Parts: sequence; structure tokens; C-alpha cells
Amino acid sequence: MMWSMFLLILLTMAAGFAGWLLFLWAVKSGQYDDIEGPKYRMLEDDDEIGKQDPAVPDDGTNKSHHEN
Repeated sequence: MMWSMFLLILLTMAAGFAGWLLFLWAVKSGQYDDIEGPKYRMLEDDDEIGKQDPAVPDDGTNKSHHEN
């Protein structure tokens, strides 16, 4: 009974230390630099002039994109 309690304490401390190291890595790699940006980037309009729709081939046969 006592050895299982020591094992669980050791495993808990090891998991906590691993989580702390993972958090430090995330902070140093810039994961928390811009926490507001992604929610605004998803609202930006991605329609740019010259950007081609991937569903429409650009082989000159599409009549809807030709000027009259």
C-alpha cells in the first residue's frame, strides 16, 4: 500500500514537471504572443484580386470569366 502511494506521488510529480516544461517550451516558441489575432483573422475577407478559384480551371474554356 505504501509503495503504491509513493509511486503515484512520483508519477504525479513527473507529469507536473513534464507539463511545466511543455508550458515553458510553448512560451519560448511564441505560442502565446498573439492571443487576439486569430479570432480577427478568421473574419478577414480572403477574396483577393487575381486569386483564382481552385474549382475553376484556367484553360480559357470557361465562358463565365471571358469579357464580352
